[in-house]
Amino acid sequence: MTTVHADSKSVTSKTQQDRNRTGRMVQLGLMIAIIFVMAFSPLGYLRTPGLTITFLTVPVAVGAILLGPAAGAVCGLAFGATSLILAVTGGSAFSAMLLSINPLGLAFTCLVPRVLEGWLCGLIFAVMKKRWKNAAYLAASLACPLLNTLLFMSSLVLIFYDTDYVQGLAASLGAANPLIFVVLFVGLQGVIEAGVCAVIGSIVSRTLAVALRR
Repeated sequence: MTTVHADSKSVTSKTQQDRNRTGRMVQLGLMIAIIFVMAFSPLGYLRTPGLTITFLTVPVAVGAILLGPAAGAVCGLAFGATSLILAVTGGSAFSAMLLSINPLGLAFTCLVPRVLEGWLCGLIFAVMKKRWKNAAYLAASLACPLLNTLLFMSSLVLIFYDTDYVQGLAASLGAANPLIFVVLFVGLQGVIEAGVCAVIGSIVSRTLAVALRR
């Protein structure tokens, strides 16, 4: 009887694990779908004469917070993939120009920083929630757009700063070095991205965490 009971508990536990795994996969798929819907609709980007303001860091942050660093990296990859698609299809004039200069460099700039952004966002939340769970939602949601800006611009400067196109942008902004170029080029856009993601991301992720009993 004891053996039968133990086997029954083992089967029940495995079934529950399978359900949890399936549920997480469904939730991750939903986050990826949201990223793609936002990317190819007016919800995802606010077009400006300079750097485009993106709100895709919101679902990346939510996915990373709810599902962990690995899922955050996958959401970041989806974000980067949409950026690359927009460059190839001409949806972003800035990215399209970079594509014509260095396709591999643009692919790296679109994908790698976004993967790291999502992974680090999830890691920050995982570390902070052990002691400061309430603050962790806001901190991770704020970290996501800040990391996006920092990593994307670092890659942009590293790969494209010496090109005639970016040098022309730097000259038009009056930037004497890469650091000043980043500050002037990002400007208000980075502040808006960080503020929107910090507020919306923390509210949505906390609400969903309660609903999903995370």
